[in-house]
Amino acid sequence: MRAVGIIPARMESRRLPGKPLLEIAGRPMVEWVWRRASFAKRLEGVFIATDSAEIARAAKGFGCRAIMTSPHCATGTDRVASAVKQLEDEGISPRAVVNIQGDEPLIEPELIDALVEPLLGAEPPDMLTAATINPDLEELNHPAVCKVVCDSNGRALYFSRSLIPQRFRRGKTREDGEVIYLRHIGIYAYRGDFLATFTELPQSPLERFERLEMLRALEHGYQIKVVKTEYRSIGVDTEEQLARVRKLFARQNLGERILSGG
Repeated sequence: MRAVGIIPARMESRRLPGKPLLEIAGRPMVEWVWRRASFAKRLEGVFIATDSAEIARAAKGFGCRAIMTSPHCATGTDRVASAVKQLEDEGISPRAVVNIQGDEPLIEPELIDALVEPLLGAEPPDMLTAATINPDLEELNHPAVCKVVCDSNGRALYFSRSLIPQRFRRGKTREDGEVIYLRHIGIYAYRGDFLATFTELPQSPLERFERLEMLRALEHGYQIKVVKTEYRSIGVDTEEQLARVRKLFARQNLGERILSGG
């Protein structure tokens, strides 16, 4: 397989226990993530990586292979790397690996393809992620929302929970030119050979300070390419967000549309 998607999933969410199996339109949330990701044209396989037998049983029920990982994986990235190692032991060594968040049931397949494409080229970057262009001001000012700034070639300079750059003027211009604010989207794509390298790197001071693991790669001198998109990520991390997504599914009949390939 040239490219695979891995969805790390665990039951021990602090704010929404059992989150992957919470019901949306009559099916577990992680199923919708898997179905949406499976529409990506560049992925040749989409798997769920979990330490939960309950999630594994659910995955089998809707037709997805679950790869069992240790309950001691420190991060979702570690869980993804563990799953990829098991695939490699089976003779499957993907050139590109996409870490797809298990709480985004409306993830855009086109965004996944945009992240994979550069990794299949002649000079692939170490890793890629994505960011929404000019998100809402309320989002930008929230510390739970990660922001990113890039250089002129679209490579990440820094990620932060603080507003960056400062002196925000909501779409206006500054003395030194137009400022585009970027809200980071938590999806990552890695070169197959870089993923293991990344998980073996020691945590960096900035990573610990901001609690953002992307900073580990930057502090150790690796490059992260940022794909800019109009897509507005809808993650489910609270009861309010779960209710919002459920309403979207019901109002727009999204479940039937996804199941029918739409």
